[in-house]
Amino acid sequence: MKKLLSVRYTAAAFNVAMLILRAGMGILSAHHGYDKLVHFDEYNKKFINFLGMGTSVSLGLVVFSEFFCALFVIFGLLTRLAVIPLIISMSVALFVAHGGQVFGDGEHASLFILGFVAILLVGPGRISVDRPLRL
Repeated sequence: MKKLLSVRYTAAAFNVAMLILRAGMGILSAHHGYDKLVHFDEYNKKFINFLGMGTSVSLGLVVFSEFFCALFVIFGLLTRLAVIPLIISMSVALFVAHGGQVFGDGEHASLFILGFVAILLVGPGRISVDRPLRL
């Protein structure tokens, strides 16, 4: 019981927690991105035209962030760099596609933003590809 109420943690616990957070956020995001990748034509018909770039370019950027950047996050490769497109993509989803409804339709995007910002701030942890590369 004492351990459950403690605010102390070990470096190993922190690194395992970051692995779980990174893998969980990455897998969930990659799932969404993969669906958009394999059904690109279907999504392209109803996707938003963000900043006048066209629906295909906007969807392509989302697929890049949600699938490919998410894979980098899962493995912990260039992690802090990889979460930036994910944060941008989820912010556009929250504020443009869902009208900023943090507690409504945009709740999932809000949760993704929070998780990816946490990863950006603390890094991937030692259990990552970044670690042996000393990034």
